[in-house]
Amino acid sequence: MHLTFLGHSTVRVELAGRVVLTDPLLTGGVGPLRRVVPPLDPATWADVDLVLISHLHGDHLHLPSLRRLGRGTRIVVPRGGGAWLRARGFTAVSELAPGESVSEGALTVTGVPARHSGHRWGPRSTHGPDAVAMGHLVAGDGRCVYAAGDTDVFPGMRDLPPLDVALLPVWGWGTSLGPGHMDPAAAALACALLRPRVAVPVHWGTLAAVGTTTLPRVGPLMRRLLVDPPREFAAAVAAADLRTRVLVTAPGTRVRLEEAS
Repeated sequence: MHLTFLGHSTVRVELAGRVVLTDPLLTGGVGPLRRVVPPLDPATWADVDLVLISHLHGDHLHLPSLRRLGRGTRIVVPRGGGAWLRARGFTAVSELAPGESVSEGALTVTGVPARHSGHRWGPRSTHGPDAVAMGHLVAGDGRCVYAAGDTDVFPGMRDLPPLDVALLPVWGWGTSLGPGHMDPAAAALACALLRPRVAVPVHWGTLAAVGTTTLPRVGPLMRRLLVDPPREFAAAVAAADLRTRVLVTAPGTRVRLEEAS
């Protein structure tokens, strides 16, 4: 098993002879947000077999990034979002709901709940595509990876099967978080419920609104929030005396799983 944190919620998972990409965001930005870490090498997504989409928000279901992967790449979206994506030219779209599973070779992907808005345009919208937000269990070769997507803590986390790795969001892209997200303390609580062998903090350090890092008043806070959340998460896990090993991984680099052996 090999994992590479490509930034934001995008992780390359190599397991059971397949390459999976979670919530691919592969370009220099989305909307007013810009990537503040080095651009990705196209080789990091050239051989992807399967794409997992946790929910329909633009920084998780990012059409320009999906086009880079190719319109024939297999994409699994939350149930209810398939027709919208097919209408945009993608030809290998499957739908999944919490509790359902799909296979890709020797891999099994199972949908799990998430506590987050699933509407494409946000929780206040009443038109456009809507599908329940979810996470995924990626299992094969006796290993299991939990990709949480965007979620707040929910009690059902304690009911998930034993996890080798949990990919847990610990922040976002701004100076505050809206509902349905986890900060470092909440992510540590999730870790206490999940009890994975390894936790990899994601959804941090990758995006910032144009100009915010240099503004006199907001800049220092924004620069701190681009680096501190995963370390605060690791400290909270250690303070709780959990057996989980937190592997803080910079966007664009491979997760050093050997350090948890």
